[in-house]
Amino acid sequence: MPRKGMRSICFNPKTTSLLSIPRQPRPTPALLTNRPSFSESTMEKIIESATEMITKWDPDSSTYARVTSLFYEDKREAMQFLKCVNGLQKAMHLLVSEDSASEKLIQAQNLMQIAMKRLQKEFYQILSMNRAHLDPESVSTRSSRSTRSSISDYEDDGEDDVRVAGDSITEVEEESSIAMADLKSIADCMISAGYAKECISIYKIIRKSIIDEGIYRLGVERFSNSQINKMDWEALDIKIKNWLDAVKIAMRTLFNGERILCDHVFASSDSIKESCFGDISKEGALILFSFPELVAKTKKSPPEKMFRVLGMYTAIAENWPEIESIFSHESISTVRLQALNSLVKLNESVRGMISDFESSIQKDSSKFLAPGGGIHPLTVQAMNYLSLLADYSNVLTDILADWPPPAKSSLPESYFDSPDSTDGPAPSITLHVTWLILVLLCKLDTKAKLYKDVSLSYLFLANNLQHVVSKVRTSNLQYLLGDEWINRHEAKVRQFAANYERVAWDQVVKSLPANPTAAIAPDQAKDYFTKFQSSFEQVCKQQRSCIVPDSKLRDYIKLSIERKLVAKYRELYDKHRLTVEGENNAGMVVGFSPGDVGNYLSELFFGKIEASGSGSRSSSSHRRHLRLKA
Repeated sequence: MPRKGMRSICFNPKTTSLLSIPRQPRPTPALLTNRPSFSESTMEKIIESATEMITKWDPDSSTYARVTSLFYEDKREAMQFLKCVNGLQKAMHLLVSEDSASEKLIQAQNLMQIAMKRLQKEFYQILSMNRAHLDPESVSTRSSRSTRSSISDYEDDGEDDVRVAGDSITEVEEESSIAMADLKSIADCMISAGYAKECISIYKIIRKSIIDEGIYRLGVERFSNSQINKMDWEALDIKIKNWLDAVKIAMRTLFNGERILCDHVFASSDSIKESCFGDISKEGALILFSFPELVAKTKKSPPEKMFRVLGMYTAIAENWPEIESIFSHESISTVRLQALNSLVKLNESVRGMISDFESSIQKDSSKFLAPGGGIHPLTVQAMNYLSLLADYSNVLTDILADWPPPAKSSLPESYFDSPDSTDGPAPSITLHVTWLILVLLCKLDTKAKLYKDVSLSYLFLANNLQHVVSKVRTSNLQYLLGDEWINRHEAKVRQFAANYERVAWDQVVKSLPANPTAAIAPDQAKDYFTKFQSSFEQVCKQQRSCIVPDSKLRDYIKLSIERKLVAKYRELYDKHRLTVEGENNAGMVVGFSPGDVGNYLSELFFGKIEASGSGSRSSSSHRRHLRLKA
């Protein structure tokens, strides 16, 4: 009677070509050479025992055998079934060598055909009903654990031996281990009996459908060059993001799990396991690894493409050891070749986009003037791009290793005013980034000359170089360029700021006496106050539209101007204000207190919007009867 928990087999061998057995069992020459010596009585016992066991489980002999799974119903009897088949095979080899036309051999051949049909049925069912337990993720999860053979579990006497592996294995891993052991037992038996082709056929059909379904569920599709080129960037970008997620799962679980399962089930034959794995995984792997090459070849080149391409290059490079390991056999070398070819094309694409980026800076012909000497959009865009590139410094080191930047001779010698480093040759990526920033600074120098006011030119250069340095300091660019580069360019910022002060504020500084505390005539003192007020009003009016976005640079410039003006003016004010108090219109002559001067300076470098919005400070100054002429 069937035991409780019996499972039915939804597989009909009469209507399925997978179970057709077109030929007699094939004895192997090796076994003929080392044939065992059986007595006639032993031979009869083997055949009699095999007849009883195999006939019992013949799907055509009874409804019970047709609807019941041997391996699910009684595992110990399943192992005994395999023993009988192995014994029958040995007996057949001996019978062939003695009398190839004997009735016993014909009987044994018929039994072997029935046994193989039964094992094919079991093999198919275990694969079909354990799709969840034999999914690549479950298989790859338990790969590091030792798998207890189903045979060893059921060979020994006693109920205590019928159990699964240790407590640390989860239920899914337990089911996976049992199914894998059963599949291996059946595959070993069928291959040994000469029925490898039938076993492999079942395995390939079922397992390839799982790999193909996995690739489909990961969102990986087969595309042609024309299809990729016709996509708009937004659609292609979604496909790339999806691929970046898919390749991690595919390598970690899908292909790795199938490799583990295939190696385990067909461990008895290297050629069979390689052939099986190749036929199952090759198509899906080629679809997966051909996509990056198509992206690399597309003509679309928005700025974001660089970082998607670098992401794909990184994904393949990081998975390269697994690619070489999983697809190591020569029969699937095309997968390794495709992955390598994608790396090459992605490499070429990155280099091409870096060249295009440099060219776009050099060819920028915009006459746009940043208001108030502020930061030019080109500076913002270029530094955002470079700071993001620095996040991929490891992979770019590999890509740019044998690709030196252009020769220095392509730019004026005046831009190379720093000594070469004495620490040896810099990495290629550092040279490239340094070069690209240098190209940007050269272009900014050209744009600075568009300002009619020389002081604005210097302020523009100070602002833009400060933005460059700030971006370097706050990104991974700092590790590529180093402190020496940063310190050198910060010094250049201060130099540009000093030049701005000299050009913009020199006339105000010169309106004050060299020695403000020296004794002078009232008329001369009045002349100094008048000149200072006039020049200060004029310069403040001119500089109100100037902007310094960086707060540290803004404070640095203000403090520097205050040190040159306020201290000297305070000395003049304290020493000679009373001298001119008796004069008519003295309030118009000494229009500024030292505090007023400081207040006006504090309102500078916020641009027109900021200046007009600083009403409280302006009104405070006006209450002191201070007027800046419109």
